[in-house]
Amino acid sequence: MGGVNADLGAIIKAYDIRGVVPDQLDERIARAAGAAFAEFTGAAAIVTAHDMRASSVPLSRAFAEGVASRGTNVIEAGLGSTDMLYFASGSLNLPGAMFTASHNPAKYNGIKLCRPGAAPVGEDTGLREVRRGIEQGLPPYDGPLGTISQRDVLAEYAAYLRGLVDLSGIRPLSVVVDAGNGMGGHTVPEVFAGLPLDVTPLYFELDGTFPNHEANPLEPKNLIDLQAKVREVGADVGLAFDGDADRCFVVDEKGDPVPPSAVTALVASRELAREPGATVIYNLITSHAVPEIVRERGGVPIRTRVGHSFIKAEMAETNAIFGGEHSAHYYFRDFWRADTGMLAAMHVLAALGTQERPLSDLTAEFSRYVASGEINSTVDDQAARLAAIEATYAGRPGVTIDHLDGLTVELGSGDWFNVRASNTEPLLRLNVEATSQPAMEALRDEVLQLVRG
Repeated sequence: MGGVNADLGAIIKAYDIRGVVPDQLDERIARAAGAAFAEFTGAAAIVTAHDMRASSVPLSRAFAEGVASRGTNVIEAGLGSTDMLYFASGSLNLPGAMFTASHNPAKYNGIKLCRPGAAPVGEDTGLREVRRGIEQGLPPYDGPLGTISQRDVLAEYAAYLRGLVDLSGIRPLSVVVDAGNGMGGHTVPEVFAGLPLDVTPLYFELDGTFPNHEANPLEPKNLIDLQAKVREVGADVGLAFDGDADRCFVVDEKGDPVPPSAVTALVASRELAREPGATVIYNLITSHAVPEIVRERGGVPIRTRVGHSFIKAEMAETNAIFGGEHSAHYYFRDFWRADTGMLAAMHVLAALGTQERPLSDLTAEFSRYVASGEINSTVDDQAARLAAIEATYAGRPGVTIDHLDGLTVELGSGDWFNVRASNTEPLLRLNVEATSQPAMEALRDEVLQLVRG
């Protein structure tokens, strides 16, 4: 099988394949990727799923043909969320491929790959080999072709999640869910069916053109409709899913966003109650409240770099029960260490529904500091800017500096910041946290001046 002549450097990222369809990513590349992935895994079968984008079915089918061309069988799980594909990979113990571009605009699509048991495939864990197979071609194969069959796993996925978090006995809750025309509109009705939840759906129609707003709840403007509807109907909680529904954002009864770090601390507390002394992973952008609360609850907090491959690797090494990121990715040992926004949402609903306080009261104990959120700045020379920032703070009394991921500066007062370079763009990303709003703003402005020269 000959190689494909295409600029793969533009679409093969650190963790996945992603690009504009058909200019950068087309069925020819998907077919070659399927063959290369089959060759890399050596598996008897590979499971696939896809989101609601118009290009997802043709791309996933071409990929399946590529897999089958190497004698490997394909099980198509069809329409699903990324965490449903992880469930299929985990429960069937097969490599998997998810066709989605997550929260990216409609013209994009992509392929997220995993090894059996939902283990991540990134640059150092197979993506490089897959790329080589696409570019250089594969040795000839003349054995029998693999078969392509279909298997609906949505009901099994929902049942599995409901076995992990029991919501049947909670008090009735009013819940607004904004699916953003993404895969949450497909999975939420199945997972929440028959539970004591009065669900008000927003944008459950599957539509890969995202007619209402981007399916990226990390952007505050994409939460506006959810916040308004929560206030309008007097709901107990609002949930917003991204396009492939692997991330979930939470809004309280006042319509105020609950920081993902507070959700991490809340879920960690629940998991530590179940398994005292367990390890919890958090990335270095997460609020300092998370390790504090984990220690207070008798757990062991471990800090990692940003990115799912680092979190999953650390979880595997430490047998951590749970991991959380500032970007609303939540990872569970009971879910093959993979990230699932749905399971995190169910933990929030369980915590809320097993007591009487409103969500704003419940989450207040998990929010101790004021964060800036991520601020991106375009810079000419990332390394020079980082060096200048470090030189400014290095000599100050009480300051500690580390380089686990970019530059983290602790000021000794509970105030800290991290600046790290984007891998794909000429950007520096700044996150600041402090003990008060004025302190956060002062530190943010001071560092931004250095970042932007």
